[in-house]
Formats: sequence, structure tokens, C-alpha cells
Amino acid sequence: MWGLVAVLYAIGFFQRMVPAVIADNLMRDFQLDGALLGNLAAAYFYAYALMQIPTGLLVDQVGARKVASVACMTTAAGILLFSFGSSLWFVYAGRFLVGASVAVAWVTCMQLAGHWFPANRFASVTGVALVCGNFGGIMAGVPLAHAVELFGWRWATGASGFLMLLLGAATWTALRDDPKAYGYRSHAHAVLLDQGSLPAGKALWSVVRRRDTWLLFFAGGLATSPLLVFAGLWGVPYLTQVYQVKTSEAALITSTMLISLAVSAVIFGIISDRLGLRKMPYLVGTLLTAFQWAIFLFVKLSYALLFPLLAGIGLTTGCMIIGFATAREVNHPGAAGTVGGVVNMSVLGIAALMQPMVGKILDSHWEGALVNGVRIYSEAAYHAAFIWLFASTALAFFMVLLTRETHCRSAEN
Repeated sequence: MWGLVAVLYAIGFFQRMVPAVIADNLMRDFQLDGALLGNLAAAYFYAYALMQIPTGLLVDQVGARKVASVACMTTAAGILLFSFGSSLWFVYAGRFLVGASVAVAWVTCMQLAGHWFPANRFASVTGVALVCGNFGGIMAGVPLAHAVELFGWRWATGASGFLMLLLGAATWTALRDDPKAYGYRSHAHAVLLDQGSLPAGKALWSVVRRRDTWLLFFAGGLATSPLLVFAGLWGVPYLTQVYQVKTSEAALITSTMLISLAVSAVIFGIISDRLGLRKMPYLVGTLLTAFQWAIFLFVKLSYALLFPLLAGIGLTTGCMIIGFATAREVNHPGAAGTVGGVVNMSVLGIAALMQPMVGKILDSHWEGALVNGVRIYSEAAYHAAFIWLFASTALAFFMVLLTRETHCRSAEN
């Protein structure tokens, strides 16, 4: 049950990372500068972020099955529009539609995890969800780069649209919101089983009035968006232009960051569940992430040392997974989908703001160099833009520092 939605999340993550590999193709075919490319990539993030709260409310009120099934079909339409659109407006519209529809995947994954798995496995299972998502991101690295070389960027990216049609049919046919539908015992919280989900308005008010919700909202977004911005768009141009590596090689490095993120999310989730602690492992992870971004920015590294450093950033960024379990525990069980949507909104919302901002800083430092219609930025320009990656993770540390410890127990216990 949970795995069907995890596949949707994986394809959504694939689409999230696509612009990093085809950045040169998009800049050349549509005559884009850095700011426009950043906005095109960020259209996915804007839509994704805007849909998080509505998604949370819908999942609580309607159920995961209906929401996920419709999302699969809508995602297919968006992918095909982006991949085969004849003008920039079609490409923008497709990108926005994909972001809006795959936005349901993470929240529905968490909702299903709350019903199909014991509470003391929630952080671990959420970590595995991130593994599935990052597998999709990995496929948008070297495999996509080779597919683009063989088939062109439109067919290479559009193939997943046809896969989404099949997934939508399978989700509608097989997925059920709760184990009871198949005669098994539900793992949902007793309050939720007895009283059901909170009404939409009450659920949203219950979530937004809690101080810890907002601390976790900003902590998750500030900790994760630097990696998404770098691996999802600007990392490949930076590595190809500054370190003179091939696109496929650069994609391998950014894919390694995603692999590290996926692995560490599971590890952090297991550690947190086993220790019965949320705050301490989250704090350690954000501190180490900020430290590594500082090294990346302020220490001149050889290519040989850059690779393990970026992998290390992925390993420590995985601590963000703990924030979703914490947010669920500090809020009412009847608002589980809503709180998941609220907290997840910041992860891509802040990345959506940061992507074009990095592009604008790069454009302001551009010295006029062009190669085959693609803007070439200097190392100094990239470092001026990337200062925000360090600042973001440093702020995340202080947000986590202000949260309270739940000891892996719901506030309603």
C-alpha cells in the first residue's frame, strides 16, 4: 500500500532534479538566462509548496487513495506538457502542474505510514520514503544524462509521463487507506480511530497555533533547501564550468549527494527511534551540515576532495527527516496529514525562493562569457551566490535548538 505512493514520490523527485541535467538544453532551446532558468526550475517548487496545506487537509478528509490516484494522472499530463511543449509557456505550465500534483506524494506517504506501521517505526519508515524519492533523483542524474544523449531531452524526460498513467491505475485498484480494509489491524493512533480526523478548519488551526510547528517548519526548509538548490539545478553547471568536468560526471556527483541523503535519512530515523530522542540527533545533523557548507565556501578544495565533501553534506542533511516525526508528535493525531503538509511546505518553498535568487546573483556577476548560447559564470560568481547555502543551514541549527523534545511520544498520550 505504502509502496505505491512511494513510487509516485520517486517519480516526483525525478522530475524535481531534471533541470540540473538538461539546463544547457533549456537555456539553448528557449534562450534563457540564469534568472529565467532558475524561475523555470522553481515553478515546480512554487506549485509544490502551495499545494502542501491543501494536500494535508485533503488527505485528512478524503483519504490517501483518492488523492494519490488523481495526482498520478495529473502528473502524467504535466510531464507530457513540459517535455513536448512547443513554447516556453507550455514548458512553464507543465512544470507547475507536475509540482502541484506530485506534492501529494510525501504527505500521503506519511499518512499511510501512520496507519500501516507502528508509531515507533514512523521516523524509520519516513526515512525509507526518502530513499525511494532519492532513487528517483539518482535516475535523474547519470541515467538521464545518457538518455538525453541517446534520445534527446524531450523523449528522455517524457517517458516517465506514460509510466505515471500505469501507476495511477494501479493505485486506484490496489491502495487502501487503512489495514482494516483488508482485514488487518490498524496502527493508527487510538484518538484517531475513536474520533476520526479533525474537521479541516479545526485541524489547520490546531497545527498553525503551535510554536513548535513553526520552528520545525523553518528548520526543515532551511536545512534541506541548500542541497536541493545545489543538486537540483546549480551544482551541474558549477562543476562543469569551474572544475571542467563532463555533464555526466557532474551529474554523478550531485546524484551521490542524493544517495547520501537517502541513506542518512534512514540512519537518522532509526537512531532517533532507537534512542527515543528527536532533538539531539537533529541538532547534531544540522550543525555538521552547516560546518561542511562553510568548508565548501571558504576553503579552496581540489576536485578529489570536493567529491567526499559533497557526499558528506548529503549524509548530514538527512537529519531533516526527524523533523516530520517531531511535528507529528507535537500535534493532534487527527491533524496528521495537515501538519505533514505544513512542515513539508517549507522544504521546497524555501528552495523555490532560493533557486532564482542564486540565478540573479550569478547574473549580477556575469562577465559576458557565452559558449553555444549558454552563460558561463566565474568561480567567484558561484561562491557569491552559494553563500546563502551556508547561511540557510546555520539558521536551521538555531531553529532546532529552540524546539522541545518529544521523546518519540504523541502530545495526546
